[in-house]
Amino acid sequence: MITFEAEQGRFNYRVVGIALHGDRVLLHQAEGEDFWTLPGGRGEFLEPSTDTLRREMREELHVESQVERLVWFVENFFEYNGRRWHELALYFLMTFPEDYPLYGADEPFEGHEEGVKLIFQWFRLDELQGLPLYPSFLKTALASLPAGTEHVVHSDTGHIIGRR
Repeated sequence: MITFEAEQGRFNYRVVGIALHGDRVLLHQAEGEDFWTLPGGRGEFLEPSTDTLRREMREELHVESQVERLVWFVENFFEYNGRRWHELALYFLMTFPEDYPLYGADEPFEGHEEGVKLIFQWFRLDELQGLPLYPSFLKTALASLPAGTEHVVHSDTGHIIGRR
């Protein structure tokens, strides 16, 4: 995993998948957490980002995913568990096979990552404003994905401090 500790905090490189099905998006949380994120994971050294995303979906959901296109390059600054984080993340639009049985799931379902139980759930895009979803720019941004790739600089306050 490409992550390291520094005196100022922790650096993390993450690859994220945006799975949409109709007017719903797939989110997940680790068991016991009180917030949601898009699924994905940390890249490995010398592993292309699209391979990272496909690997993470195989590990967490036992499904082959198709990586469609890069939507956002995000510089994310936040605090988690009393630690400051500097995260660089690539957000890709992805799809699952059309016959994927969990596309239509109305109830939460489980996945696993390195001994951590993950809870996955499909949420309507118009429900996101009321969710503890991080990074918080996603609450509005997921409803209208850009046609091209956008660079987003986001702070933990939920305020986008720069967009190119």
